[in-house]
Amino acid sequence: MAARKELTCWRTSKAIFLMKLRVGLVGLGNAWEVRHRPALRALSDRFEVRAVCEPVAHRAEIAAKDFGATAVDGFRVLTEREDVDIVLVLSGQWYGALPILAACDAGKAVYCAAALDFDPEQARQIKERVEASGVAFMAEFPRRQAPATLRLKELIATRLGSPRLLFCHQRVPTEGQSGPRTLPKAGVSRTHDLVELVDWCRYVVGGEPTSVLGLSHVTQADPEEIDYEMMSLDFSGPSGPGTRITAQISSGRYMPACWPEAVAYRPPAALQVACEEGIAFIDLPSTLVWFDKAGRHMESLDSERPVGEQMLSHFHRSVTSLVRNTSGLEDAYRAMQIVQQAHRSHAEGCRISLEAQ
Repeated sequence: MAARKELTCWRTSKAIFLMKLRVGLVGLGNAWEVRHRPALRALSDRFEVRAVCEPVAHRAEIAAKDFGATAVDGFRVLTEREDVDIVLVLSGQWYGALPILAACDAGKAVYCAAALDFDPEQARQIKERVEASGVAFMAEFPRRQAPATLRLKELIATRLGSPRLLFCHQRVPTEGQSGPRTLPKAGVSRTHDLVELVDWCRYVVGGEPTSVLGLSHVTQADPEEIDYEMMSLDFSGPSGPGTRITAQISSGRYMPACWPEAVAYRPPAALQVACEEGIAFIDLPSTLVWFDKAGRHMESLDSERPVGEQMLSHFHRSVTSLVRNTSGLEDAYRAMQIVQQAHRSHAEGCRISLEAQ
């Protein structure tokens, strides 16, 4: 009898895992062709696109036709459709957090790949609404699931030992040759780049920072334009408060896209981690070079499953699980808090404690 009950549970779990979720797409975003479209194609046994909402009507029609779906006008119409189970917010564009809140109102799970450029009040509101609605929520952090990052975590546990110093860099070219430069404005800064870098460092360290020191640089032409931001995060080490881990994070938008040779010239490693027993360098998504007493080791992990598929597979498990998963919400909210405190640190000219945040 016990064996039969166990078999029934196994069959039920298997059926839940293979459940096909009906998808509504809000915005297509810059990663649609290279990440989200191929992933949805590869996972057609788990996801079925039913509706597409995109401000550029032509793009919406092409994507909808590609998946045999319907192009709809407005994210509210999309979230209220009975044939949509989950909402993939792939681009924030002008509507910001509104599609997330609309999905919460409709009781639909949310996968958010849009830039997390919310102010503190918006971030708090989103967190409260998602928690109150009871829906599953996942923020897209592709650096976490990159093959090189997962391999680095294995090496930290087996060969390299605990991290001591992290150097995390991102250099983003500004857009346009003759048009206005798309630099973030002070006070309404696009924080998505820094939010993801902060989350990446938290994930690699496996802990929470205790303080942050932030710095922003503005252009000479316009004191409201930020072209470089950096922050220094202090973590408590694995042995307790006596040991410290420092992460230095920087994101620069000071090279115009019309200078392709300059943009590509000697880019720093996306992540450099100095550990107790060695040092590692990551170039996303799949190149890892590390050194220990035995010398140099270079690993190319191109054969791993694409990051887009991994993240959507994880989201599918979160939605179909009998246990509600909001870890993505907590990670996104915490990273946004840290970036906001880094901006406060720059404004006040001092290091900010995060332990009471």
